[in-house]
Amino acid sequence: MGKAKYVLSILILSTGLCVSAATGNLVGNTAGINLENPLIAVSAPAPTRNYIPVQPLDMVKNPSFYLNKYVKIKGKFDKFSTLGLDYKPAMKSSEDFITFLIQRPDVTDHNVPLSELKIFLKRAEAEKHIDLNAGDEIEFSGKVFSNALGDVWMDVDQFKVLTVKPKKETENK
Repeated sequence: MGKAKYVLSILILSTGLCVSAATGNLVGNTAGINLENPLIAVSAPAPTRNYIPVQPLDMVKNPSFYLNKYVKIKGKFDKFSTLGLDYKPAMKSSEDFITFLIQRPDVTDHNVPLSELKIFLKRAEAEKHIDLNAGDEIEFSGKVFSNALGDVWMDVDQFKVLTVKPKKETENK
């Protein structure tokens, strides 16, 4: 009789999993197994991140405070650069990444890059924005992954161009 209860329990449990799979309800599937094809891995949904809006000058004044935090910054693009690439304590390969600089928001009469903020962007994403010019407004979000050399080192997850300065036409006559 004990063996019959055991077999009956297994049948009920497996029937419940089949019903759950058929209805799309994965309550019975807590192991993350693809019930339709167990050989295919089930991927977890990407975690949602809350990015803290910050001022770039606040970050460079206190890099340790922002370490391992997710931040969002608005600023004026200055230029793409190789600053900080292949530096061993905060390694980002020049093969995979490019850095970009934003302009110091506290200097308005000419362009001065905020070099204390090392911002890393994947090359594939940077190539989509190769036509950016100094002064174009951008917004970017990512994680501060290091404070090597007392600077802020940041990986960009999201990059958006907000406004583009009108191009000045020069005529060669």
